[in-house]
Amino acid sequence: MLLLKWANSWRVLANAGRQRPVRQPHGANVALGVLSAFLLAACHAEILDPGGPVGKAEGRILVDSLAIMLAIVIPTIVATLLFAWWYRASNTRAVYLPEWNFSGRIELVVWAIPIMVIILLGGVTWIGSHDLDPAKPLAAETPALEIQVVSLDWKWLFIYPKQRVASLNQLVVPAGVPLHFSLTSATVLNAFFIPRLGSMIYTMSGMVTQLNLQADNAGTFRGLSAHYSGEGFSDMHFDVRAVSANEFAGWVNTNLAEAQALDATSYALLAKPGVPAAAATYRSVDPDLFAKIVSRDLAPSAVMDTAHHASAGDRPEGK
Repeated sequence: MLLLKWANSWRVLANAGRQRPVRQPHGANVALGVLSAFLLAACHAEILDPGGPVGKAEGRILVDSLAIMLAIVIPTIVATLLFAWWYRASNTRAVYLPEWNFSGRIELVVWAIPIMVIILLGGVTWIGSHDLDPAKPLAAETPALEIQVVSLDWKWLFIYPKQRVASLNQLVVPAGVPLHFSLTSATVLNAFFIPRLGSMIYTMSGMVTQLNLQADNAGTFRGLSAHYSGEGFSDMHFDVRAVSANEFAGWVNTNLAEAQALDATSYALLAKPGVPAAAATYRSVDPDLFAKIVSRDLAPSAVMDTAHHASAGDRPEGK
């Protein structure tokens, strides 16, 4: 919308210039330049500010790929400028060869450099895709924390099966500990992404995908849905809080004592499409809840029907 407004503003100025002579809007150009620089400065490239080993490795691949491509882009730009300067009309030393049509040395350079670039990029991609396989466990002495992720309309449910707790739209993890995610979707296809930790991965109904990440240091990271999934897609984001091991243990104990239970009725409310007003936590989570969601024993429609019958009770027919 902002770009459209700028385009309309310049169109109005151009039309006015055809009707009567006006001074060039130097002040407007300066203001536009300053505003553009301010907007760009406000952008935060999270992918280039990794907070874990996977994100750092992916950042190195991005930088290495850029360097390899610049090795051919920069010489090409320089050569174009040099050719334009050398073969200018005023340069009498430039030789004009209208009958020339082939040079083996030039052909060797033209074909060899792009082939080398493709080989190098292919090697970087091949090695990176195997080293950063989402399902490959991270090398660490500490056992990985198991987290089950369910994408709903339009919210994220995180289940900690060993701790018997769960959270909605907030992911609390211990810093420096590998994280093993098992992901599925209770509804439509979605995508789980924490830009600073790396490796976006899809969630699919009736299927389980695996992802291994780690937050090196304590802090808060942004998590989001990277795949359009309907009306509430833009609000389908969450905070990732990386805390110390003691803080994580305290968070789990607090939820076990104070949070509401996650049973069929509470899950039915979660499965209902909508954007939650705030994050929430749960206790007494059914250890088979994730498996039931994957097998679609707790599909949203079935869950809603079960909850409806449970609330209705055993009433006489026709009452």
